[in-house]
Parts: sequence; C-alpha cells; structure tokens
Amino acid sequence: MSASDSNRKGCPVDHTASGGSQPAAPHAPTCPVDHSTPLNPLNMMPNLPQSMHAGQTAALSTDRELSTIPRADQPADNWEYPSPQQFYNALARKNMAAPEEYVDVMVDIHNFLNEGAWNEVLKWEKRHAECQMPRLIRLQGRPRDLSPLARFYSWTEGVRPFDRHDWFVDRCGKQVRYVIDYYEGYPQNDMPTFNLVVRPAIDDFGSLADRAKQLWQDAKDKYFGSSKQ
Repeated sequence: MSASDSNRKGCPVDHTASGGSQPAAPHAPTCPVDHSTPLNPLNMMPNLPQSMHAGQTAALSTDRELSTIPRADQPADNWEYPSPQQFYNALARKNMAAPEEYVDVMVDIHNFLNEGAWNEVLKWEKRHAECQMPRLIRLQGRPRDLSPLARFYSWTEGVRPFDRHDWFVDRCGKQVRYVIDYYEGYPQNDMPTFNLVVRPAIDDFGSLADRAKQLWQDAKDKYFGSSKQ
C-alpha cells in the first residue's frame, strides 16, 4: 500500500479475527508487496506511482477508495486504499504483475479484507468504552515473522499464514498493537476464501486480560451456548 504523493493519504495496510478462522491451504501465496523497502513510516511501504508500468498494455483507474478506518495523524480523515494502478505497480515491484483485467477484482478483495480486519479490531476495542473512536496510527508488514499463535497453528494444524501485519491503534492516547495473520482458506464454489486472525498483542497486562476474557467467553459460548441470544 502506499501513501498518496500529493496529500499523504495512504492505505494503512499493505494488502485486514478473533474467531471465524479456518485452517489455511498449506501452500498459500506470498504477499505481492515488497515489505523490504520501507519508505513511508506510517505504512512502511514505498510511495507507489499512479503512472502506467513499463509493459502494461491497458490503462487502469487511478481513483482511490476511501476506507472506514480513521487516521490518528489526521483526525478529520480516513485512510485511502491504493488505486488499481498503484496496486498493479505494487505487484510489478515483485515481478508478480497480473493481467490488467483482474486488477480491479484484486483491489476489491484487498479492500474487503482490510475492512474486515478493522471491524475485528473494533470488536476488541468495544471492551474499552472509555474510547469511542479508536484510530489507526500505522502498520508494519512482517510476512517473514511467524507470530506465536501462527507458529502454534503450524505445529498443530500444519498451516502457515501467507502474510502478517502489526497494526498500531490509538486508543484515545494509548497505543495498542494488534497482530493480524492472513490465511488462505479452502475454495468455496470455485472462489478463493481468506481468513484473518486478529487479536491484541500481549504487550501489557491490559492486552493479556483482554485475551483471557475473550478465551473464557469463547469457551462459555462453545460449551454452554452463545450468550448473544
């Protein structure tokens, strides 16, 4: 993902839950964005151009969709997703350029996953009613670093995420780190599926308490029925 050259509005994630995750296929694709060249400190991504890439045969839209994810550095604004042209350029940086006719769909999936990841963050944040408007500060892509939970799943289920992000959220003055593991699910009706595992990192006692409470709630729902009737 990139920040806009003109107004620095960028996608906060490069390219998302507690619960709802399923085992991933063992050979998941790698993330198409080159995380090894961080330029923008807000999203740790290079600034992707809106110009056509060399060898590109068809023009792509340069329009960018506004996300529902509030920015911490600009309280009046939300983060923006990359345009199809920027997404294509991100793929091309890793020699993974896709046929132009598929890029719009890929961008739609990308944006859908990010909105889903933010919605999962908000579910966790509901435990903290003192902050009515959490905001995303920045993110860090860590595709080569297995989280402890992802490592556990790799041992017990034989699956690994194809990407990982750490999102840094402003909880009304307190920075909270969330870990998001991205898994490829099993196709349904010949369509690809993806599963996200989103949770606060255990960086302090408060996040540990949130994780413990959610574990207890999940256990109660499993063995005694959901409390959400």
